Amino acid sequence: MSSRLILSLLAAFMLVAPVAQAAEAADPSLAAAAAINKSRVGLPPPLPKPVNVRFCIFDPMGPNGKITQTAKDLAVAARDWNFMVDIKTYTDERVATEDFKAGQCEGVAISSLRARQFNTSVGSIDAPGNLRNYAEMKTMLQMLANPVVASLAINGKYQIAALIPIGSIFVMVNDRNINSIEKAAGKRVVVLDWDPTQAKMISGIGAQPVPADFATYAGKFNNGQADIIAAPAMGYKPMELYKGIGKNGGVIRFPLLQATASIVIRRDLILPKIPDMDARLTQVRQFGLQYIDAVFTLLKDAENDIPKKAWIELSKTDQDRYYKMLREARIHMTRDGIYDPVMMSLLKRVRCKHVPSDAECGTFDE
Repeated sequence: MSSRLILSLLAAFMLVAPVAQAAEAADPSLAAAAAINKSRVGLPPPLPKPVNVRFCIFDPMGPNGKITQTAKDLAVAARDWNFMVDIKTYTDERVATEDFKAGQCEGVAISSLRARQFNTSVGSIDAPGNLRNYAEMKTMLQMLANPVVASLAINGKYQIAALIPIGSIFVMVNDRNINSIEKAAGKRVVVLDWDPTQAKMISGIGAQPVPADFATYAGKFNNGQADIIAAPAMGYKPMELYKGIGKNGGVIRFPLLQATASIVIRRDLILPKIPDMDARLTQVRQFGLQYIDAVFTLLKDAENDIPKKAWIELSKTDQDRYYKMLREARIHMTRDGIYDPVMMSLLKRVRCKHVPSDAECGTFDE
């Protein structure tokens, strides 16, 4: 990973920590962090005086994991901006989140699914069928970098300072014959036990939810307790999902959604220390967008690392049918108050910008 890419993540308080084991697939050059202080063009000047902040970092591998070690290297580089970061590592995302709420840290790196409790609007971005590809995700990030739209990230004392793309979420199965929703009926599907919407959706198609947290998520699939799992390509190797797939399974080439991780901060604790924080965030978001394609390259490389024989292709007809089903599920959950209608409207605007001829673009229900 280039030093300028790491810097773009750092500048927006992005102490790189995508969710769970999926993040372990990334193998950035930690040495690059030592050099990022040489590249300041386009970034705000250093803070006038040192500002101390505490970050809760979720790393399932513990203090010696790649996430924590990368975060520590970035924290060293951040000192040149008078941004003094104290990092606390957690192997349990729930505990990290609770400590953040209790004020034990001013920032936390968690999944956007978990971040929805702090900001329903931006936290709704990981809705099913949200975006179809990385080009649409790039447009969405550009839209969110606009100062007016970025105000959606503020919810009282909480603020989502940054979103980090972690890739398309693919369905992985232990039997290639499970290549349609109809064939998933009666099968066991791993779901996150703290997100009731997942279990509700799985039960709705006649499948059996198998609850898990991030620590046990992959294991339930790999040891045969579940037939189906959804995960990003970045998790294929480090989460050893190929073990669950075995000789007879595969990865369905259809993105359920474009997933993200969130950097959430306690605005009430940081703003008094950095009064011009909003202006600085606007500047560093614009800076970071210059290098977002490098992030997408990493995600595409992870997809290319999955063996060709493991992929299960879907017809265009089936893909269109599934996009329609995801849309209907999204509309239903928005009406139930699970997802924010403003974010759903923004996502639709992005999709229709890229494919204006799509049938949904002539509707007004999202």
